[in-house]
Amino acid sequence: MKLLALDTATENCSAALLIGAQLLEREFESARGHAEHLLPMIEALLREAGVRLGALDALVFGRGPGSFTGVRLAASITQGLAFAADRPVVAVSDLAAVAQRALTLDPDCADVLVCNDARMGEVYWAPYTRRAGLAAPGGAEQVSPPAAVRSAQAVGVAGAGRGFAAYPDLAAQAGVVVPAGWERLLPRASDLLRLAVPEVEAGRMLSAQDALPIYVRDVVAKPSLT
Repeated sequence: MKLLALDTATENCSAALLIGAQLLEREFESARGHAEHLLPMIEALLREAGVRLGALDALVFGRGPGSFTGVRLAASITQGLAFAADRPVVAVSDLAAVAQRALTLDPDCADVLVCNDARMGEVYWAPYTRRAGLAAPGGAEQVSPPAAVRSAQAVGVAGAGRGFAAYPDLAAQAGVVVPAGWERLLPRASDLLRLAVPEVEAGRMLSAQDALPIYVRDVVAKPSLT
């Protein structure tokens, strides 16, 4: 299987290429500059692997939720590449990517509550459970103030994502335990690939025109009443 994944939904800009059992990846963390770096990263990966875009089985992208600009960037670049190469697309949740990273780090972890910083005093969050080694949704993706976050289970749930770094009281209030370092986890293209493989194998892919972002938060600005 040959898959290319890219993600720009958060501070982490990443691209990864799967060629059979070989995984190549590039990433850097920055508050800005994703648009300037992503295409060169993709070109470098394809050149290193000696693979043409048209030879890929599908393109994979982080469809959000995350930064509005970042999510739109990943979707638009994926659309452009998919149209140019006539390739199908797989859209993967950025919250699921963080959950997958956590489950990979700890093979004994079964349930993860992912909370990513959504700015504006809110977090994007969703529960995930391990199924056949992959992060499967345990509930809907939501955006809310940290005080509204609750784990559906009383015990045994780990927390992961930058929301826990942004709001230090969130773990105790939500009823989860955040392992050391998991409060710094961000989505990565390589984790998108892990989640995309079974989708491609099952033929659950989209056309380029359907490579659309998922924002979860519908309102980004409120008009002043004064």
